[in-house]
Amino acid sequence: MEFIWEHLLSLITLIPLLGAGLVTLLPKEQTRLIKWVSLLISLIPFVLSLFLWAGFSPQAPGFQFEERLEWFPAIGSSYHVGIDGISLVMVLLTTLLTPLALLISFNIEENVRSYFALFLFLETGMLGVFVALDLLIFFLFWEIGLIPMFFLINRWGSPKGERELWRGFKVPARTYAAFKFLIYTMAGSLGLFLAIQVIGLTAGTFDIVKLQEVWPAFQGTLFGLPISVIKIIGFWAFTIAFAIKVPIWPFHTWLPDAHTEAPTAGSMILAGVLLKLGAYGFLRLVLPLFPEQSFQFSLVLALLGLAAAVIGGFSALGQDDFKRLVAYSSVGHMGFVVLGVAVAARALGGGVNPLDAALAANGAVLQMFNHGITAAAMFALVGVVYDRAHTRNLKDFGGLGVVVPAYGGILLFSTLASLGLPGLNGFVSEFMVFRGAWPVFPGITAATTIGLVLVAAYLLWMIQKVLLGPLNPRWADLPEINAREVVALAPLMALMFIVGVWPSWLIGLFNDAVMRLIG
Repeated sequence: MEFIWEHLLSLITLIPLLGAGLVTLLPKEQTRLIKWVSLLISLIPFVLSLFLWAGFSPQAPGFQFEERLEWFPAIGSSYHVGIDGISLVMVLLTTLLTPLALLISFNIEENVRSYFALFLFLETGMLGVFVALDLLIFFLFWEIGLIPMFFLINRWGSPKGERELWRGFKVPARTYAAFKFLIYTMAGSLGLFLAIQVIGLTAGTFDIVKLQEVWPAFQGTLFGLPISVIKIIGFWAFTIAFAIKVPIWPFHTWLPDAHTEAPTAGSMILAGVLLKLGAYGFLRLVLPLFPEQSFQFSLVLALLGLAAAVIGGFSALGQDDFKRLVAYSSVGHMGFVVLGVAVAARALGGGVNPLDAALAANGAVLQMFNHGITAAAMFALVGVVYDRAHTRNLKDFGGLGVVVPAYGGILLFSTLASLGLPGLNGFVSEFMVFRGAWPVFPGITAATTIGLVLVAAYLLWMIQKVLLGPLNPRWADLPEINAREVVALAPLMALMFIVGVWPSWLIGLFNDAVMRLIG
């Protein structure tokens, strides 16, 4: 038991990887066995993360459950992991969504062994980013997540449609989306990796905890340039890499294609967790390592958040594809997160009421969690109706609320949570962000509220098209949502309600970490 407690983070992170290896050894024709073994393996990190939560002290300074193993001492890099309140919430979100996504995936019948092994491999990559306290380890896990998601989209994505990849050379739409996802993210990773190398080798360490102390005050010249110029270049290298992953305008164009073509569970994890890696990067690395530059360019970050919220909203409003509409909604909702990050960045330069900064920054972290569960639920519900109707065109639906009332009730509940109905989770985090941002960026905050209006418009329009109006005779015998799908959605719905009426239990986990972040 002592070994488990001392290496709890490593076990949570690496058990899915070991499980992926185990799954590949199972007989490929035993598909039912593969599915249940994968699901049970994915539940182990979730149970361990509950122990992590139980043993976590929100008021304790610094990082907890730290583990350190020297693996490259010559350059100052080590296997160093640990958590604070912000990373704990992201670990809980990841370990919860993964088994739910695997449960949704029980309808997969093609290359089942590879599919479930890749999903477990992907979980290790995501968890590693949230617990890493060394820049090289962070980057290693950051890159690990790309490969399984690329194959999940390319191999198990939507079989319909073709897209032009290059000068008349056409490929399946899912292949186009997978390559676009990979190229965009790797392009951002190139600048990120170069900046990590410069910072680590210049400061003599890649340890994030040490760098937070020494790098902001580092002075001198490098490559014949003042270190202040190097820091600005590093800031933008980090910012662009994380902006692509969030994604925020104008780096968002890979997202709708990836979401639309990915399998249902892939879209759940892509929206629920992978987008949060970028926002987490802003909080874990950009603000602590580049406080002066974050303050200097905080207005730019706020404008990017505004653009994401408004452009994402208008783009969603113009969609007829059910899944593409939900995909664009993620761009808009993550714009609210970036606005909260911008307020925290502004606070690093002083002159901001600490209460305002704390509200906005806490709201950004809570919005990351809230969007994770609502977006995962929405994509799961799109998948439920697509598996039965084999279409995502909103113009083909109508009146489904009469035929599948249980599905309609769950869709309506999740939609209301997503649009921020008071009493459900989305309202709390959005209110906190806007309340904190208003005194800091009043004009931008006022303009960003257009995004809130657009959220209500396109989601209610979607409900009208799918559930209301005259029934399309094609769907008179449409099967109802089944028990397995309800079990996968029930924990998400419970959290939407619990966080909506009692958010303090969750905010209390990361509030102290946020307060230390903004000084």
